[in-house]
Parts: sequence; C-alpha cells; structure tokens
Amino acid sequence: MSNKAKPHLVIPREILESIDRLVGKRKRSKFITDAAKKELKRIQLQKALERAAGSWKDEDHPELKEKGTYQWVRDLREETERRFKKITK
Repeated sequence: MSNKAKPHLVIPREILESIDRLVGKRKRSKFITDAAKKELKRIQLQKALERAAGSWKDEDHPELKEKGTYQWVRDLREETERRFKKITK
C-alpha cells in the first residue's frame, strides 16, 4: 500500500512552465513536494517563534545583566574547561 496521493492541483500555467523548463516534466512532482516541505518548515518555524515571543524576560536572568552576555558565556566556557581538566587529571 502506497502512502502517496494524487490530488488535483490548480497551478498558474506560467509557474508550471517554469518548473518544467528548470527540472523537466518528469521531475515536477518531486520539485513541488520539496518546495512544499520547505514552505511547511518555514511556516512551522514562524508559528513556533510567534508562540515563544515574549517568553524571555530580562528580570529572569540577572546573571546576564550583571556581567553582560559576552562575559557570562566566557565564564561558563572557562568553568566547563576547569571541570574537564579536573576530571581528566
């Protein structure tokens, strides 16, 4: 049993002709499927970003405000390096 379907799609003629010129009629379905997958991922990412908007609050992260992001990351990396050296002695 195949998990494929053959939907009836209405596509502007100039788009279909451009697809056929670029990839050929025999690769039309794959091209449209790949393009749809990319667009679905883009839309899903956009929706996730919209849901997450406003979830970061500066007051929840005073450690970044005190030192600044750059220094906080440097300190975190140095601590990781110190711990690694300690356990590999």
